[in-house]
Amino acid sequence: MSQEMLSPGLWGILATPFQGRELSVDIESVTRQVRLFADLPAAGVVALGVFGEGAALDQREQAEVVSAVMEAGDGLPAVVGLSARATAPAIEQGRVSIEASGSQLAGLMVQVNSAKPEVLARHLTAIYEATGIGIVLQDYPLISGVRISSAQILETLHLCPFISAVKSEAPPTAVAIAELTARTDVPVFGGLGGVGLLDELAAGAAGAMTGFSRPEGLRAAIDAWNAGGMSAAYEAFAPYLPLANFEAQPGIGLALRKELFRRRGTFTDASVRPPAPAMPASLSGIMQQHLDELEKRLPLTAESMGAL
Repeated sequence: MSQEMLSPGLWGILATPFQGRELSVDIESVTRQVRLFADLPAAGVVALGVFGEGAALDQREQAEVVSAVMEAGDGLPAVVGLSARATAPAIEQGRVSIEASGSQLAGLMVQVNSAKPEVLARHLTAIYEATGIGIVLQDYPLISGVRISSAQILETLHLCPFISAVKSEAPPTAVAIAELTARTDVPVFGGLGGVGLLDELAAGAAGAMTGFSRPEGLRAAIDAWNAGGMSAAYEAFAPYLPLANFEAQPGIGLALRKELFRRRGTFTDASVRPPAPAMPASLSGIMQQHLDELEKRLPLTAESMGAL
């Protein structure tokens, strides 16, 4: 029942673009976003995660997004997030995604729903047995409301050999990642917009599983780390870090990322679905200052950067 592990590197968390008064899913923008990650190239992408507003989509829309991601990726590995934390609806969401993907998913990302390893393991096992797809275990207490220790995660990994990766987003992330990577060979990825990426890599992370409007910065930092360690990664990521920090502001981070993708030309519309808050107008000018400063500091062509 062991599962092939996810490849190390950058796994891009996809936002779901909307358009018009009805806030319908914008498939053309989905396609552009997936191609952005594919062209880096990223190790893979994750659709319908927390920042993918999976919980705000009905089943038809979820299937539509997954299908579009698979088509645009043209072989790029894809994981799909399950927003449900109860077993039966999570299985239902998983089956919808598998059907929409043509059974080509690299994994299903499932949030921790209990700090008790035996309870969590029953939940994960039921999803795995119903779908046959490896599980990416997401520890994101800000969203799940569940605080689980590294020891409890490790026990869950022992009970669930089909887990193909852990996404560790419990601050301080470097501490949790170091505790996990010291005692398991299951790849552990950081998240949270990449703000702690260098510390997470130093703690043994396999890479980043996160979103960022300039994912080439995440890829550059990971490549530099692999080639030259902290010093090289520090230099590579330094120009991007102020924007990553700006984009990761609590509560409005999704709206900021979508607007940054709109200004880049990846999204047509920056809308979020309520109750997610829209971007405060007061930050528009500050955002542009970040983009202007980033452009000055990057030794990249306008083509490789995309439209700022």
